Amino acid sequence: MSEHTSSQPLVGTLLARFGLRASAAEKALPGTVDAARERRREIMEKVTSFLLDQDLEISSTNLIIAHALATGMEPSLARKIEARKAADEPISGDWLREHSQVVETASERESRTDALLGKLDRGINQFTETTKSARSATHDYGGELEQHIGKLDAAAKTGALFTEIATLAKTMLERTRQAEEDMRRSESEAANLRRNLKRAQRDAELDHLTGLPNRRAFEALLDQQYREARAAIEPLSVAFCDIDHFKRINDTHGHDTGDRVIQAVAESLSRTAHENCHVARHGGEEFVMIFRNYSTQEACAALDAVRELTAQKRFVNRKTDEPIGSVTFSGGVANIFGYDNPRDALKAADEALYEAKVSGRNRIVIAST
Repeated sequence: MSEHTSSQPLVGTLLARFGLRASAAEKALPGTVDAARERRREIMEKVTSFLLDQDLEISSTNLIIAHALATGMEPSLARKIEARKAADEPISGDWLREHSQVVETASERESRTDALLGKLDRGINQFTETTKSARSATHDYGGELEQHIGKLDAAAKTGALFTEIATLAKTMLERTRQAEEDMRRSESEAANLRRNLKRAQRDAELDHLTGLPNRRAFEALLDQQYREARAAIEPLSVAFCDIDHFKRINDTHGHDTGDRVIQAVAESLSRTAHENCHVARHGGEEFVMIFRNYSTQEACAALDAVRELTAQKRFVNRKTDEPIGSVTFSGGVANIFGYDNPRDALKAADEALYEAKVSGRNRIVIAST
């Protein structure tokens, strides 16, 4: 690294859930089948080995975590596991759930889904009631017309005929206006329903502490940027950042202060964001960045400039007025196209971050390819 300052259906379901079953595209390209099959076999072996070595139950949560570790989606957790192994400490299911960002994200997503379903349910109920009223009005309107038509047939050709026609016209006008109002109300409720849905979709991809995109949004953006940059033959880098000594800040000054520190670092990083630079909160005190059309050295320099500015600030505990001092972060940067896929590049960036921590913190390191 270089430095810059039980049943077949169940098995099938699990394979599909973890991406371990060949896709239609892979089957259509014989040249890719062997490599893809080997990759799936390798992932499955890693998942199995991890669960057996740690004597963990084969639960859905443990499988999800093991898969995330095997595919490089949980580099921070992987480091914590290695440190725990080195200290000869056990790795339990409870410990994994406590430290895994994957499980946290799933829980948050479930909560957001429940809220979204609630909004949709209320909106649909309102829409259904309005539609029912409109249908009922239309039915009554037809009934009124039938009655008036019957009276017209029976009426003599005298003034009574004109009276019936006038009454019929008034009834038709009133019913038409009411139907129009009901339909306008339905359109308004449908529009409101769509707005609620879009708002819920945005909320599902937002980190509410920092206002940055969350891990879910980042993963979708990473895949998109990877495809676009590859098609345009543009350089693409990814960075992993982690606030230094954050646990000490939390333990000494409390979680409210810790949250403000996270917000401050998020604000500093977000100032670099633009069309070709994206920032997201990966979880906890970790952030991730994508640099499009930046060389790895340029991405490293841009991130290092933010690091220097952040380190110059002095923080104070608002509750006690006790000085916190400077807050720094370390980072690792990797060239995405120097690896087989974006996940491998993200893992490399995390390893470079670890190297920055070991080397003294408050620095940015470029991953070697």
